[in-house]
Amino acid sequence: MNLEITAQSPTSRARVGELRLATGSVSTPAFMPCASLAAVRACGPGEVAEVGVQMLVGNAYHLFLQPGLDAIEACGGLHRFMSWPRPLLTDSGGFQVFSLARPRDIREEGVSFRSPVDGSEILFTPELSVEIQDRLGADIAMPLDECCPYPAEREYVQRSLERTLRWAERCRAAHGREGQALFGIIQGGVYPDLRELSAVETAKLGFPGYAIGGLSVGESREEMLEALRAAMSALPTDAPVHLMGVGTPRDLVDCAAEGVDLFDCVLPTRNARHGSVMTWDGPLHILNAEHATDPRPLEEGCECPCCRDFSRAYLRHLFKARESLAWRLLSLHNLRFYADLMSRLREAIATDRLAELRSRLSAWTQRDRS
Repeated sequence: MNLEITAQSPTSRARVGELRLATGSVSTPAFMPCASLAAVRACGPGEVAEVGVQMLVGNAYHLFLQPGLDAIEACGGLHRFMSWPRPLLTDSGGFQVFSLARPRDIREEGVSFRSPVDGSEILFTPELSVEIQDRLGADIAMPLDECCPYPAEREYVQRSLERTLRWAERCRAAHGREGQALFGIIQGGVYPDLRELSAVETAKLGFPGYAIGGLSVGESREEMLEALRAAMSALPTDAPVHLMGVGTPRDLVDCAAEGVDLFDCVLPTRNARHGSVMTWDGPLHILNAEHATDPRPLEEGCECPCCRDFSRAYLRHLFKARESLAWRLLSLHNLRFYADLMSRLREAIATDRLAELRSRLSAWTQRDRS
């Protein structure tokens, strides 16, 4: 893995780069849609690539439970299993273990929980998380970390980040897949000094890239940006940085200004399944009565297959009729919006026009926590 910086903003930490991975290159800053179960919900891999997506995020927790590693390995690894020959990142599953698994027991060895698929007892350790991702074969893997809830007491957050550091050391020792980069994960809640501490100590372990987790979990926008800045100030400037689970249009621009290279979030496809459409004039809800007879596309000038061929009236009809085609078309539009946003973001950084892009997104003033 190699990150070549091709442009640097003179007024912020924002940068444009080319992230070279085993299966291809990614222009950064980049947004990665979630394909937790080896698929972007309701969309085929060819369609996702067609609208401009460069890289996807799978999930070790979900794929370990279903369909299981044997099925994926029998098909030649995760890239071939899901027919996605482009770059892939796999999350360790730490967030899902802590947010979905019930009951669970967190201890130094790892996290034990009952499988929601078959009820079996599972001990999810740092070593197991690395083994899963090794066998999946993604280009970038993540160590097991403890993701704190919000709000959380400072003492708890500090104990948690210290455990995450110990788990990171174990993951690094267990990792050995050639061609796969293991990132370190920064925790620390909304406490800037703990974020800085986590970044300093994680950087000492010498990972080739870093992820910032545990943000956009209920805290205010100001708390999120303050915690992010504290972490970024202590990370190596030549390493790629991935901000996990943050994805509103305004957040992408503001966090890229702090030096973030990679983003992932369920927002574009989840919103699509609820009828919420991303446009440059702000969010549009397809079920609103005003669209019932509207022959226009969702966004004039958009090159997605949804806007190219279909009217707002038809899309509203599909959604009201609960036709699954509505999910697919709205999802593809939202993914195209994000690809276009990231392209404009890279151009704005290279030409020092981030302020103009922020102004263009003025309709996105209300932070969406979907």
